[in-house]
Amino acid sequence: MSLDDYRKQIDDLDHRLVQLLNERARVVVDIGKLKDKTARPAYAPDREKDVFDRITKANTGPLPDKCLVAIWRELMSGSLILERPLRIGYLGPQGSFSHTAAMLKFGQSVEYEPVTNIASIFEEVSKGHCDLGLAPVENTMGGGVIETLDALIDSDVKICAEILMAIHHNLLANCALADVEKIYSKPEVFAQCRGWLGATFKNAQTIAVASTARAAQMAAEEAGAAAIGSAVAAELYGLNIICENIEDIANNVTRFLIIGREDAKATGEDKTAILFSTAHKAGALSDVLDVFKKHEINLTNIESRPSRKREWEYYFFMDFLGHRTDKRVQDGLDEARKHCLQLSILGSFPRATELL
Repeated sequence: MSLDDYRKQIDDLDHRLVQLLNERARVVVDIGKLKDKTARPAYAPDREKDVFDRITKANTGPLPDKCLVAIWRELMSGSLILERPLRIGYLGPQGSFSHTAAMLKFGQSVEYEPVTNIASIFEEVSKGHCDLGLAPVENTMGGGVIETLDALIDSDVKICAEILMAIHHNLLANCALADVEKIYSKPEVFAQCRGWLGATFKNAQTIAVASTARAAQMAAEEAGAAAIGSAVAAELYGLNIICENIEDIANNVTRFLIIGREDAKATGEDKTAILFSTAHKAGALSDVLDVFKKHEINLTNIESRPSRKREWEYYFFMDFLGHRTDKRVQDGLDEARKHCLQLSILGSFPRATELL
């Protein structure tokens, strides 16, 4: 066959693909009508996981699984907008790592709502102004994100999914490295680049702001200013990338939570997040942890935050493997409550296993 023959074959296949995709879309429209009648949410994390599992299992090559997942993720983004307009809140402005994570998760077709701080993401979802929100909760270098943990204490939203994204920090500026007098970024970002900053700068002032995208905006407006942020932020705000990948540890991953008004159904590969507080007495936390050990519940993360109501009392955030509907989990939670002043289930959701 000649090159033209092969291209004709590709054109014919493309035509068939378009027909099949639109046939699929017509089914999606019918599903959206049914969901409207039953008041079911448009986004179903358990169904999303099932779809990705099925297409990777059906894949026999030569396309890699990641390619197919990316195609289907964008296809599902278009499907969401056909079912019902979907608005996603994230820590803005455009170009933040949260913005990038949201786009990688939900694609190009949904509507995005940038907000100025993490607490506002939870508030927008709680009030119904956004269908879903995305918030950073943990970084492999910097640990827990305090603003998100505090928002989980005060909010009534549910965690319905999680995503993992590799984070690479860049120094962005429109001046030479030697001329940088101040650097803007988030406090967590400064912590993740502490070694590089200490070795590179002696006099430059570091100034904390709400997001890396806001840092890029400010650096673009001031002489002698730089920001630590993403390559996307550099492009959006007209900055040059002076130094790439300045994070101290190469394996720098941030975990983001997807929050909504409902959590996810069980998939067989799930996590559950809880919030609890204990009495201020010796061994109180150990008593709770012993319960989870007894019921063979595998803990994946634990964080603490001081109570703002009583001195020397703490809230504890815990993730563990299993769904809240699993009998083993239910039995463990029932017993754990006996050792807690309060215990709330923040949500069950599919466990993220791969980086976006």
